[in-house]
Amino acid sequence: MSQQQSQLTPEYLITLGQQFGTPLYVYHAEKIREQYAKLTTAFRDSNTVFFYACKALTNINILKYVHSLGANVDCSSINEVRLALHAGFPPERVLYTSNGIGFDEIEEAVSLGVIVNIDSLSNLEKFGKKYGHTYPVGVRLRPNIMAGGNLKISTGHDKSKFGIPVDQVDKILDLVDRYHLRIADLHIHTGSEIKDVDVFVQGIEILFDLIPKFKELQFIDLGGGFKVPYKDGDGETNITELAQKVQTAFANHPNPGGRPLQVWFEPGKFLVSECGYFVTKVNVMKETDAATFVSVDSGFNHLIRPMFYDAYHRIENISNPTGIPKRYSVVGNICETDTFAWHRMINEVREGDYLVFYNAGAYGFEMSSNFNSRYKPAEVLVKDGQAHLIRRRDKFEDLLRNQIEL
Repeated sequence: MSQQQSQLTPEYLITLGQQFGTPLYVYHAEKIREQYAKLTTAFRDSNTVFFYACKALTNINILKYVHSLGANVDCSSINEVRLALHAGFPPERVLYTSNGIGFDEIEEAVSLGVIVNIDSLSNLEKFGKKYGHTYPVGVRLRPNIMAGGNLKISTGHDKSKFGIPVDQVDKILDLVDRYHLRIADLHIHTGSEIKDVDVFVQGIEILFDLIPKFKELQFIDLGGGFKVPYKDGDGETNITELAQKVQTAFANHPNPGGRPLQVWFEPGKFLVSECGYFVTKVNVMKETDAATFVSVDSGFNHLIRPMFYDAYHRIENISNPTGIPKRYSVVGNICETDTFAWHRMINEVREGDYLVFYNAGAYGFEMSSNFNSRYKPAEVLVKDGQAHLIRRRDKFEDLLRNQIEL
């Protein structure tokens, strides 16, 4: 069955659920390509590079596919760095932005030859003492901007743990002078689910005040956080408008050092969210005075975003697309309150029906666990019209794999 358009059909998702079992994560490669093309097309006339923020989805096959598109990769841990290198990214296309980690992890990143960003004065000083001017380094700044769809995914405000506050720039410059540090990039990231492109422009304006203070800058990293639509009628970040405003801003503020600065962005969710479908099967229908509960064969052990972030995922009954819409509360099967949706209008649901959660590519499987000693689901990649199993479903042996019996 050919599925080369960027939207997989309900019938095809049912087929995959029957073939590979449920719950099941399905990713569509062509949608990732479509999203990446939006970025490169909008910024085609500017010196801009995109790093896939792989914390959204690190399956090695997704990393290899993103690499094949020409993107770079942004990593949040040394293990993500190792995965990126394993997937074929050359070190110079791997960005590692540390966050409150031990200095030994930064040392390993340097030994691997990747691009390093540091987010604390403490680690920046340790870096200076060990490497001085011999290895370029970036600095993650906290711009004190509140942005993002949820406080838990807002990272640039004045109470955030992320980055070195911009009002401590003099301390950064003291370290630069003391250890002759080679600061190659300045990095900010204000949060996720940012629809207003002026938030990025505001960040740029803050950086323009700092750029003249760093004489060896090559790159300006504006992070990610582009919004994708979750609900019908939801908007997304206007990438074309963003490109125009970024170009205008830099045209009006040439680098005093004379060297044109390359602009970096770190899209994660924007690239993989809409490529993902989470296919589940209805175990039990339960009628109560408060609600009609639809219990599926999953829980927050597989998709925690609705419980953790109050995130909305569109849910569709793909087994009964013409059924009369009714209100249901969709819940999981684990021993906690794991409600995916309260009183949601869904076409009539019956036991045994397949339900699909849309926008499940980012932070779905990536945040899954074996809570209640339940198995993690399988993952399937649909590419060039063919479905490929890219992670098998857990087996009982997987629950015991790292345990040591006395």
